[in-house]
Amino acid sequence: MLKVQISRGGSVPFEFKVAADFFCGKNFLDNGSFIGDIQISGEIINDGLKFVARGKIKCRKQFSCDRCLTQSTVDQDVNFDEELERADIVDDYVELTELVRDNLIASQPIQNLCRADCKGLCPVCGKNLNDGACECETFTVDPRLAPLINLKSFEEV
Repeated sequence: MLKVQISRGGSVPFEFKVAADFFCGKNFLDNGSFIGDIQISGEIINDGLKFVARGKIKCRKQFSCDRCLTQSTVDQDVNFDEELERADIVDDYVELTELVRDNLIASQPIQNLCRADCKGLCPVCGKNLNDGACECETFTVDPRLAPLINLKSFEEV
């Protein structure tokens, strides 16, 4: 549990370093997993009216590229700045585990790519096009339009 004792005014810094399994387990992400330690740092700010948790999460993610299927690793920095509910504060302590987990999930990209310009795989032979071009003919006719190939053009008539 990531708990921070709050003060009646000002701010309270916090810093945690936990194993990725603490949040995630093995099936946390659809494609990939967090590896190593996850570092969380920031502060709880009390301005007299509300409490705000502000900080950064640093982690390392391992995944298969969605285009070329290559195993890749990327470092991620996730910033968060959230107002805390009164229910989150129990006996002058704030529990940050759910806040960190939710921000990790929300920050994940829809598509995991090994690099921004990943070319993917050849649809014919399956060669990784990042390693070089292949000799395959990749032009395919849309099956819904295939009957149009048999039509004669007006010039031939």
